[in-house]
Amino acid sequence: MLILIRGAGDLASGIALRLFRSGLSVVMTDLSHPTSIRRTVSFSEAIVKGETTVENVAAKRAESAAEARKLLNDGVIPVLADPECACRAELKPHVVVDAILAKRNLGTKITDAPIVIGVGPGFTAGEDCHAVVETMRGHTLGRVIYEGSALPNTNIPGLIGGFAGERVLRAPADGTFRTAASIGDLVNEGDTVGYVGDAPMKCTISGVLRGLIADGTMVHKGMKSGDVDPRGDVSYCQTASDKALAIGGGVLEAILRFSNALGGESLGK
Repeated sequence: MLILIRGAGDLASGIALRLFRSGLSVVMTDLSHPTSIRRTVSFSEAIVKGETTVENVAAKRAESAAEARKLLNDGVIPVLADPECACRAELKPHVVVDAILAKRNLGTKITDAPIVIGVGPGFTAGEDCHAVVETMRGHTLGRVIYEGSALPNTNIPGLIGGFAGERVLRAPADGTFRTAASIGDLVNEGDTVGYVGDAPMKCTISGVLRGLIADGTMVHKGMKSGDVDPRGDVSYCQTASDKALAIGGGVLEAILRFSNALGGESLGK
């Protein structure tokens, strides 16, 4: 079964890990210049570096759908710089998972594949997808919604280590981001981890710098550009989060439910 995931950031990568380890073939797409924050656990880094590894699962950049199919035979996850998901027409995936996490639907349709799954707010099961997976931290995280939509976006990050919005670092101005720290660094409240022009981006809490947007990325004022984990465990920078894996489990549930309903033969089993 071939799964096409739109998006290759940390949450999309958690989904990819769940599916890949369950024996499914996974192809991912993202921007030509990805804006992932948790880059050490994002398969989008394959677009930048040519290849990357997350939790011992390898991914490589593919320049075309044909190259993606060859990479699948090598047992790696192909990642294409294809924000419009044009490769879908040639790949003809059994499942499309929209994990862009844009808080709105950027063009995914229920007719894009036999099974279409929307991740987070912006999708309605039965209208633009067959199922929606909840991304809001809390009691419903990772649950599959077969009728209706996910909880609306609150713009308030989930609570980790007693902190919520304080964890997120936002660009202080419009312009090009310059890093002054690295993912995995231990930081203190008030430390500067990057600049936009002369404006510093400072930490508001102490912990480990779990995520930081890539050097040279164009940002706008207020754009999420970093993440401090107050628990201070550097190893968390190298593994998918509990949230990402919970969402991945929900996606896997939806795929299995619908593939059984549609019949194995129609999905290439």
